[in-house]
Amino acid sequence: MKYSFVLILLLFISSCYGTKKIAESQPESTNEVAIVTEVSDVVEAPKVKKTQDSIASLTKGDFIIVVKKEPETSSLDTTKTDFHQNLSKRTLTEHQLWNELLELYVSENGNVNYNGFKKDHSKLLGYIKVLQISYEKVNSKTERSKDELLAYWINAYNALTIDLILRNYPTKSIKDIKDPWDQRLWQFGHKWLNLNDIEHNILRKMDEPRIHFAIVCASVSCPKIQNEAFTASNLEEQLSNATKEFLADSTKNDISQNNLKLSKIFKWFKKDFEQEGSLIDFLNQYSTVIISDSAKKSYKDYNWDLNE
Repeated sequence: MKYSFVLILLLFISSCYGTKKIAESQPESTNEVAIVTEVSDVVEAPKVKKTQDSIASLTKGDFIIVVKKEPETSSLDTTKTDFHQNLSKRTLTEHQLWNELLELYVSENGNVNYNGFKKDHSKLLGYIKVLQISYEKVNSKTERSKDELLAYWINAYNALTIDLILRNYPTKSIKDIKDPWDQRLWQFGHKWLNLNDIEHNILRKMDEPRIHFAIVCASVSCPKIQNEAFTASNLEEQLSNATKEFLADSTKNDISQNNLKLSKIFKWFKKDFEQEGSLIDFLNQYSTVIISDSAKKSYKDYNWDLNE
């Protein structure tokens, strides 16, 4: 009996020690943003549901986003600064999902496969959710460079435009949709934004006229939507290339030394292109033709047919 008691006691101590070692060997929690996506026919945005371990889980159909929140004791500044740096290689960077969708459903000449996008609408909504989460964490002028903000809002504008079309697809033109640029369909922080807010109150105020060749209105006469995401590290090259491509496209602009038949974009946003000189001064920076200061200008009709 005495030996049985000793044996039981030893087994109990061994069990407790093993439990302690298992607990000590568990990996520490991280502050990663983990994103999982699968093809789904769902077109409504996922809703937020908080769990007991302070993880926000957003689910809808086969689409899931899981975000590990910062502990309450963490410094807000540290949270914002390290948001991108702490992402694991196994997680998606901010614009990677958008880049993958563009590669799949946008051709080299800018035609959009809206039927394909429709099948992957849940992934597009997932990217929009990534932007919304990122906005809440780090979207401020003190935490991001100008190039980061430009890339963020250009990509956001284009993704939201595609989302607007998909919500009303099939449609022959964005102008067949009621108030297409004034619909407040997307929440960023505490604000519900529309496309006009992003273009006129955010992007145009950043004094970068080349944004007009990067953001698109889903129409034939618009600059083509690029089949890659804009990124801060490549932004200068991307904006310059988009501007040069637009000017060289004879369906949108006819340019010669003494005669210009231009897109109405140059008429609508004339002031944006005259920040550091005349409109012709701007055009000469990106045109393959040297344009005379006295060149005659006229404007082409704008084709609002869907860019598919």
